[in-house]
Amino acid sequence: MAPVLSAITDRVHFAQTDLVNWTLVVDDSGVMLIDAGFPGHRDDVLASLRQLGFGVDDLRAILLTHAHIDHLGSAIWFAKNHGTPVYCHADEVGHTKREYLEQASPADVAMHIWQPRWLKWSIAISRKGAFSREGIPTAQALSEDVAAGLPGAPMAIPSPGHTGGHCSFVVDGVLVAGDALVTGHPVSTRTGPQLLPDVFNHDQEGCVRSLSALGMLDTEVLVPGHGPVWRGSIREAADAASAR
Repeated sequence: MAPVLSAITDRVHFAQTDLVNWTLVVDDSGVMLIDAGFPGHRDDVLASLRQLGFGVDDLRAILLTHAHIDHLGSAIWFAKNHGTPVYCHADEVGHTKREYLEQASPADVAMHIWQPRWLKWSIAISRKGAFSREGIPTAQALSEDVAAGLPGAPMAIPSPGHTGGHCSFVVDGVLVAGDALVTGHPVSTRTGPQLLPDVFNHDQEGCVRSLSALGMLDTEVLVPGHGPVWRGSIREAADAASAR
């Protein structure tokens, strides 16, 4: 489906699709993208920029919560063709450059392919470029100084587990949690705050520990990497996900 763009605050806009989400942060200096969908979402990402009145040249930077293909996909094109700076947590830079890969393999997914939800999802993501192994050689670690100069001055919240260098962000009072805390997924029958299925997580115990860290944040709006926006206590959301 085409992305549904919602204004969360004056600065933060949430693009939700049936496969993955991304976030746009705007201010007088331009726009910043947090996560970038699959490679096949490029036109959708561009459309979401245009919907807010921006073009490629207005894109100041792309922040990645982590380097799975459904989150860095179109960032490959932006970095390669337009020199857009791409930042992530220092512990995720090697992953983003594809010096190594912490991602569910086709064999891992194939074990579940007999389930209709998994089959439908597998077909859909394959059409979006899910099996690309291309990285972003120009990826850089996000420093405090760089973050302070970006739209919304995002605050990094390390949340490893899903990947070794996964990082969430707080911007304009909104928690952009990537895949550290989601509210749904095409292969899941559950709705509401949850972790992704174990097969997608590099370190399941690390995921649970990161939930505890996120639960300490003083914010009541969550935009996840998968599923709809969540409004309410982040502690309660994290506790619910941990209990599941």
